[in-house]
Amino acid sequence: MNTLIELKDITKTYFLEELSVPVLKGISLEIRRGDYVALMGASGSGKSTLMNILGCLDRPTTGDYLLEGEELGRASGDRRAVIRNRKIGFVFQSFNLLPRTSAIENVIMPLAYTAGGLSYRERYRRGMEALEQVGLTDRAHHHPSQLSGGQQQRVAIARALVNRPPLIIDDETTGNLDTNTSVEVMHMFDALNADGITIILVTHSDEIANYAKRVIRISDGLVLDGGVK
Repeated sequence: MNTLIELKDITKTYFLEELSVPVLKGISLEIRRGDYVALMGASGSGKSTLMNILGCLDRPTTGDYLLEGEELGRASGDRRAVIRNRKIGFVFQSFNLLPRTSAIENVIMPLAYTAGGLSYRERYRRGMEALEQVGLTDRAHHHPSQLSGGQQQRVAIARALVNRPPLIIDDETTGNLDTNTSVEVMHMFDALNADGITIILVTHSDEIANYAKRVIRISDGLVLDGGVK
């Protein structure tokens, strides 16, 4: 099965007292395994709402969301949490690292929730493996305050990788980085995609989107182009 993600006529409406605010107005798209996608849209386009649905952080009002063939649009919160932890790696702009915790401990933290049967030794081994993927084993025992912005970003990427998910969602993470560091991070995503990981870059930057193999543009709650390959 080559299709990883399939969205069928996804809508999302927020209800504020008596006011209904439609944000997504019928999104249909497919993302295949191994795709490298840039999800683009201006502020207010529905891009972030779509990302939250793709990442199982929110559910659509109507429509179907299939991830690896499983319908998640109507799944319970508990089920979406399980899928989110096992199959989706998030990288956020703010990094979300625990400040008083070493890089390796930050990286292996998700394993406590998704791989409780693993010994600490095995979790540590997998964490070091993830840090090796991002070229940061020599900083494993440094705290975030001892790391540069780019190194903190690498730790965040390693944490997203530690559960070996098929999908990585990157939420504008280069926005706070200088140009050279941004290029390093994007080359890292290139390498991860070459290893078969599906990557979705959520961005407003054409420069960042150029690294992707495919661009999906969202405007006013609808897909402008790039939705179906």
